Amino acid sequence: MLTTPKMTLMQELIAGSSREELIWLSGYLAGVVAQGAVAVPAAVPTTAALPAVSQAAPETPAAAPVKITIAYGTETGNAKKLATDFAARAKKKGIQAKLVGLEQYRLNDLAKEEYFLTVISTQGDGEPPAAAKKFYDHIHRGEVRLERMRFSVLALGDTAYPLFCKAGEDVDQQLHKIGGQRLLDLQKCDTEYETEAGRWFDRVLQQLSSPARETAAPSVQTAPAVARPSGKKIYTGTVLTNVNLNDRGSGKQTYHLEIAAEGVEYQPGDSLGIVPENPAAVVEGIFALTGADPARPYPHRSEELPLSQLLRKKLNIVYLPERVVKKYAAVVKQEIPETRIGLLDLLKIYPVKDKAQFHDVVGILEPIAPRLYSISSSPEAHPDEIHLTVTRDTFTVNQETKFGLCSDCISQLRPDEAIEFYIHHNSQFRLPAPDADIIMIGPGTGIAPFRSFLAQRDVQGASGRNWLFFGDRHFTSDFLYQTEIQDWVKTGVLTRINTAFSRDQAQKVYVQHKMEKQSADLFRWLESGAHVYVCGAKEPMSVDVEQTLLSIIRKEGNRNAAQAESYLEQLREAGRYTKDVY
Repeated sequence: MLTTPKMTLMQELIAGSSREELIWLSGYLAGVVAQGAVAVPAAVPTTAALPAVSQAAPETPAAAPVKITIAYGTETGNAKKLATDFAARAKKKGIQAKLVGLEQYRLNDLAKEEYFLTVISTQGDGEPPAAAKKFYDHIHRGEVRLERMRFSVLALGDTAYPLFCKAGEDVDQQLHKIGGQRLLDLQKCDTEYETEAGRWFDRVLQQLSSPARETAAPSVQTAPAVARPSGKKIYTGTVLTNVNLNDRGSGKQTYHLEIAAEGVEYQPGDSLGIVPENPAAVVEGIFALTGADPARPYPHRSEELPLSQLLRKKLNIVYLPERVVKKYAAVVKQEIPETRIGLLDLLKIYPVKDKAQFHDVVGILEPIAPRLYSISSSPEAHPDEIHLTVTRDTFTVNQETKFGLCSDCISQLRPDEAIEFYIHHNSQFRLPAPDADIIMIGPGTGIAPFRSFLAQRDVQGASGRNWLFFGDRHFTSDFLYQTEIQDWVKTGVLTRINTAFSRDQAQKVYVQHKMEKQSADLFRWLESGAHVYVCGAKEPMSVDVEQTLLSIIRKEGNRNAAQAESYLEQLREAGRYTKDVY
């Protein structure tokens, strides 16, 4: 029953209402009860405010549309692809999503952001992609405060590397440090990232669609909880062929490896990843020196492995990074100069005092980093096979000749031996449409993906023109895939080729010098829509090639330095200038 004051108000309302208004009021109250409301509005509407029976009941004003920025930092294109997919999904949900690469992001906008998502990969020794370096440095200077930002970071990486997703971790921690509040905790993804990344964005969409998102106070964050990475798909192939491509008199050994790999899917431009094993002799030497039990179980990530298996297949013991040498010095309590040295030599010079201390040393060792090699075969021209082009890395330490761990293993593989590997997809380094022209710049083993490109275009009958710049030391001993390349020239698959053999004359000549001589034609190809690909050593080759491209654009396009930079950036944004360098 109503109290007397409420009853009085009700009677006055009824007395002053028309029949139509009373019908509307009856329906309105029934609706309130049906929705489980616990209270009616604080103020009862006056008679004049009551709508006619034919009018709809007033609705709650629609919430302002959510606006988010999705920024990506990428090296191989995977982060960009994910971010683009996320933006498309967000727009289908009615969310206004702005998609931008971190290299183009206006840093002054950061403090204005309300919802900010970052998809970023990790390169090399825990570093951000080159395109994200400006953004990375900006937030670490601490000059900006994020008073209103809700953010989340999706980090891409490879669990085989010691500093897994380090760039993403740094960005997540720094955005929080300068005032941002986490919309979701940091999500790390391994090389097979699609499932985990999709689930992360599902949770983002749930947060953004929550009615309480505008008023909910951010929760206190501790160290980010990280979902378990999904891991890589490991294949086992059989070696079919392994031959040295260099002729007599060469100072190099470049191996052409063919692997039987039935059912393995890849595309031209992808790479093959191999995690090498440490030499058995080095492992045996360590046990002989320390007296440790090779069969003793030792915890490693989520499992326990015998020490012998751990040191042979999982942990880097051949050349320790300086940060690990520093940790070793702390364990053995000795002063050790910062240097690159193997664990066996370190144990000889600065020995551990007992087995327990050696077990502490094992705990500071880092995983063996995988080696990535550009695939030099075409899935259509070489079905059920994968080909690699690998130079045996040779260098000197204390006047002693040393070999690269993985390239040395590859050089010694024999037919019928098994080899484990995974596919590292590179969605950025891809062939264009069959009728598009391509310019390929790949000295040395940089030829590998371009052999794949040409073989693929040959078997597909692509109509686009193909121009190759290739270089090495000597024509007679170092012209990799010479016969195949000459055949492609004869059959018209390879439209043009320019070679640079640096040591066949007194003055060294490199691919960039040949580019300069062809500057007019090269610029005409660019103007007509050609795609440019660069593969090989990051420094100095790719740097010199890029500077030469800029010089050609300035000269042939009659542009100043800033205009040439803008021209090249437009090529890059259009996917017409891509690099696969190492």
